[in-house]
Amino acid sequence: MSAIFRDAYSIDYPIVDSDAHVNEPPELWQERVPAKWKDRAPKVIHSEKGDLWSFDEGREKWPVGLTATAGLSFFEFNAMSKGGYAEMRPGSFDTDSRLSDMDADGIYAQLLYPSVTLKGARIYSEEPALQLACVRAYNDWLLEFCDGSNGRLIPQAIIPTTGVSDAVAELEGAMKAGHKGVIISSFPNGTLDPKEEDDAFWQIAQEANLPVAIHIGSFLPSQAAPKGKQATNPGALWTGLRFVGKAAWTKSGGQTLGVVCDVLFSGVFQKFPRLKIVLVEANIGWIPTLLEQADDMFRRYRWYTGAVDEMNGMPSDVFHRQFYSTFMLDTVGVELRHRMNLEHIMWSTDYPHSGCDWPDSRITLERVFRGVPVDEVKLMLHTNCKKLYGLDHIPDTLDG
Repeated sequence: MSAIFRDAYSIDYPIVDSDAHVNEPPELWQERVPAKWKDRAPKVIHSEKGDLWSFDEGREKWPVGLTATAGLSFFEFNAMSKGGYAEMRPGSFDTDSRLSDMDADGIYAQLLYPSVTLKGARIYSEEPALQLACVRAYNDWLLEFCDGSNGRLIPQAIIPTTGVSDAVAELEGAMKAGHKGVIISSFPNGTLDPKEEDDAFWQIAQEANLPVAIHIGSFLPSQAAPKGKQATNPGALWTGLRFVGKAAWTKSGGQTLGVVCDVLFSGVFQKFPRLKIVLVEANIGWIPTLLEQADDMFRRYRWYTGAVDEMNGMPSDVFHRQFYSTFMLDTVGVELRHRMNLEHIMWSTDYPHSGCDWPDSRITLERVFRGVPVDEVKLMLHTNCKKLYGLDHIPDTLDG
């Protein structure tokens, strides 16, 4: 029988963080997109309410605030919401500083997600040429950010929402350039409805064994202001009890439940039984309940709806085989781990966002994993993520 995990001191292998973030530097798009798009490309606006990202000449605005709270106490979050890049840790956008912060927290490697584009590439603009220019600027910058990290920073490319041909082109270019995964915010056709034309994208991802990630906050109807109108009072979304409630709903899987059902029951996995989908930052405690109900509804309604002709086996079989999930502080999910695929769940820090406990992730690990067999803990902290992304360069022991 495996020994039981009791403290972080017993971790003798590199921790692979399955979900960390960058805060894109303020000048990223202004320096990298063609001159004709600079006025409409993302830019940082300094205001009395803190730094705001402005997209497409103010069509949408997004506060920096809670994307850069690493190292702050909860009492300091409000101060950060009125600050911005001058106050945030440079590990958000500087490679050497990031590696130092990882060392301080006992983290060996990180899979990287954006901050500005968490809602999806559509936030840049509905205009295809501008959106594509912004997507490519970010994907190129991220590779540069990861360069020189000795494989500790793992890049993942964002995919545009301007149609299948553009999605395929970015997918192929990203793989060739060295990205280890891709992040989608819609079906490859650019909408929230699956279409047969998406098959070209799924086929390439399957054959390349490339993970396709869906992060919370994306794959949802756009909340951007109509074209020609300015976004109003973006700070109102980030205050009061309602915000706390929405955050609790999101981090307990509320937002992800609908997305999972849309994707799981899209018919994609019947055609592509080796495609890998990664659900990011929704935690995992909700998964057993959803799968129990999904199987029950499928058994009851598969002939009535004709779904029996579109899916072989149970929905839970598909999920256990082809879906992966990340989690942070989820003791309930860890208790229910054996009602999931234990080899498909992965712990993460969320650095430098407000869900992280930097530089004290060791305390979080002891809270989340205490009493769990150490070999199972290693799966969730190291092996699963390493295997999923093919990170063979990461050693299996700290002295390796």
